[in-house]
Amino acid sequence: MRKRSGVLLLAALLSASLLAGCGGSQSTGGTGGAGGSSQAQSSKPAQKTELIFATGGTGGTYYPLGGGMAKVWADNIPGLNVTVQSTGASVANIRALGKKEADLALIQNDTADYGRSGKEAFAEKNEKYTNYLAVAALYPEVVQIVVPADSPVKTIEDLRGKRVVVGAAGSGTELNARQIFGTYGLDYKDRKDLEPLYLSFAEGAAAMKDKQADALVIVSGVPTASLADLETATNIRLLPVDAEKVKQVYPFFVKYTVKAGTYKGMTQDTDVVALKATLVVRDELPEDLVYQMTKVLFEKAGDIGHAKAKEFDVKQAADGVTIPFHPGAAKYLKEKGVDVK
Repeated sequence: MRKRSGVLLLAALLSASLLAGCGGSQSTGGTGGAGGSSQAQSSKPAQKTELIFATGGTGGTYYPLGGGMAKVWADNIPGLNVTVQSTGASVANIRALGKKEADLALIQNDTADYGRSGKEAFAEKNEKYTNYLAVAALYPEVVQIVVPADSPVKTIEDLRGKRVVVGAAGSGTELNARQIFGTYGLDYKDRKDLEPLYLSFAEGAAAMKDKQADALVIVSGVPTASLADLETATNIRLLPVDAEKVKQVYPFFVKYTVKAGTYKGMTQDTDVVALKATLVVRDELPEDLVYQMTKVLFEKAGDIGHAKAKEFDVKQAADGVTIPFHPGAAKYLKEKGVDVK
């Protein structure tokens, strides 16, 4: 495992170079965005700091987005180098943080909750990791319950007795489907209130296209390319989900409105729920460093070069976050008027 001397020395470095405080009114670009007065600027080169950033698979969203984030940090925070790692995404990332094999990670906010509480994917091996803290919720990953536009199914309750694609067995999508259906009194594990089809997004869309499924649950951005082929065969719409009802049981869900016209067949806005892709860091990272990283993340989001970065909204940075925030991130978010609990 790599040595962590850069991280351990950073607090002393920042105490010297950021004596006048992080950020302030100065830009985070150019000479590094550390802010502070001229008296606080050191004539010595910045101590190099190496961090490992756990993301996701190379074909997904987290890995390329993480690459853009790492570059923006390196361009704006002197001495900071962030190495992006391809991983198995949220659960694997939490384990990497827990074992100190990564310093920061992109994870889904519900998984962040499970990792600290030892539930769901972490329950089987009695795992519990509490050494990571939130930086910010970044963008929504929307739970979409898809039906043909001409389907008689109008509500979640109408799915009783229907064939529903709930995601691959053991996947995050399948868990989210089970959670949402459960809040509406539908159980497909024990009571078989509906017929679950354990298929991937692509397989599920194909099943609907071939009329082998009545509904499909998908968790993704909006709109999603996974439904493009299905749309060529039939108009589709989404079933509404009562966010307040779901949040009473699972507080990491947030309300999201999918606009009319998003998919062929959607004639009106539809309220659903979403999870949030969230940036977390190990709790050992210095407050000043995390403050600067949070500041750069939002104020230089336009330089990240990924479509998802356009969805970063500091005003929504605490939405759906149920784990504690890192003090450095909390400081910046509070400066921006965000209610950080």
